[in-house]
Amino acid sequence: MKATQRDFANSAQRAAGACKVFFFCGQDEAGASAAAERIVSLLPDAGERVEIQGGDLRKDPVLLGDEARSTSLFGDTRHIVVRANGDEVHDALDLLLKAIDAKEGEPCPVLVIATAATDKSRTAKLLEKRDDALVAMFYPPDLAQVTQSVRTMASVAGLRLSGDLAERIARASGLDVRLAQSEVTKLALYLDASAIEPKDANADALDAVGAKTEEDGFMPLVNAVLSGETGKLAGELHRMRETSMNPVGLLLALERRAAQLAALAAKLGPRGDINVLLEAEKRARRIFWRDERDLSVQLRRWRGRKLDRLVARLVELHRALLTNNQSAELLLSQGLAEIARAAAPKR
Repeated sequence: MKATQRDFANSAQRAAGACKVFFFCGQDEAGASAAAERIVSLLPDAGERVEIQGGDLRKDPVLLGDEARSTSLFGDTRHIVVRANGDEVHDALDLLLKAIDAKEGEPCPVLVIATAATDKSRTAKLLEKRDDALVAMFYPPDLAQVTQSVRTMASVAGLRLSGDLAERIARASGLDVRLAQSEVTKLALYLDASAIEPKDANADALDAVGAKTEEDGFMPLVNAVLSGETGKLAGELHRMRETSMNPVGLLLALERRAAQLAALAAKLGPRGDINVLLEAEKRARRIFWRDERDLSVQLRRWRGRKLDRLVARLVELHRALLTNNQSAELLLSQGLAEIARAAAPKR
């Protein structure tokens, strides 16, 4: 079974009831993660959550099947969430599927969020023709898509939002649907809104509960790093420490921008005009006018194999932060300095 972000919403309910393995891939890690959480919410009895890293399954493919067929400490149900890079889980899933076909025990649901994988990867090919598996591909969203998603979230929560307010939430969340959902949920609680008693939302209410905008948060540091502005880096890292920025949240902002650069680079091709492309994207409202200058600089810094190496480096850094959260800030600072030096113009 296959899906994209366009038809995932319509197939999610059926997939949650019919599938045992879910493979969420594509450049939009935020969308893939949100889709995984949606499936978990639709499971008849999700039970205990077990998280496994893809690197662990690459080293020990048998581990997944053992975990999927075992029960929790208190005999309750469970589901497994795997965060992987590319095809790290291919062999582990292959063994699990063979065990399922041989009817060697009933496995719990397994949800894989595979950064840097696509629906053409070996793992996707392994799963896509099975009735008990779902492969869902998520491309980086544009502003219009996230704005529409915000309006849908608001409707479910009992909020009546204008298009301008929905777009403001989409921008402030950095096109991350998870952050946007958080803002919508807070706004609904603040206004005591529900599907039974809908409420009108306005800018004043959003100001009262809204998170800091990107101007006050991650984006100045993201832009300094990816634009190779090493002179600004020390000050931005100091601000990161002073304001206690969430290291994983900051890294996710970097990953989203890298995914955006990859999508733009694919449209640009080897001989395209960056300025013409960005102007067209701006007119189509797929990029924000305020981001145009930074994107122009960063597209010139990160192209081809260098961009591929950036994406791989961010994945490695993400894994390091998740496995060593006590040193997350230090690891992130070192990683950001390394990336900024790679982006800096050669003298």
